[in-house]
Parts: sequence; structure tokens; C-alpha cells
Amino acid sequence: MAKQRKPVKKEQQDKPVTLGDLLNEQLTKQLKEKKQELKEQEEVKVKAEEERKREEKRQKEKNKSFEELLNENPMNWKSFK
Repeated sequence: MAKQRKPVKKEQQDKPVTLGDLLNEQLTKQLKEKKQELKEQEEVKVKAEEERKREEKRQKEKNKSFEELLNENPMNWKSFK
């Protein structure tokens, strides 16, 4: 006599096993919080870098000589004499 197998539920076969299923809830929550914290730190770092670059550009513009400012201007000042 052949053994009869019980059919495996399709729900179990269709649903892949995820890392969240293998880890406990508390550890998953801690990892998500850490991910969010690192993301926020990265955003703060990027904003600080942008602000530093803006300030550096402002200082550079402030320290330009009159000749440099005239050379950057696209107008031809000789035509206004």
C-alpha cells in the first residue's frame, strides 16, 4: 500500500520566509530604530556640509577684489565710456 501524503497548504509555499520572521520582534524593532537614527544623522551631516559650502562661497565672494568682480561681469564696460 502506498502512503498517502497530506497536501501542503499553498499559503506556506507561496509566502517566502523573511528575516523579520526569523528574528524576534524586539530585535527587529531595535534594528529599525537604529536604521532611522543613522538616516537622520546622515541628513544632518549633509545639511551641515551644504551650509559649510555656502558659507565658504560667501566668504570667497566677499574677499574678491574689484578687478575680479569686473572680470566676472559679462557686460562690456568700455562701451559705456
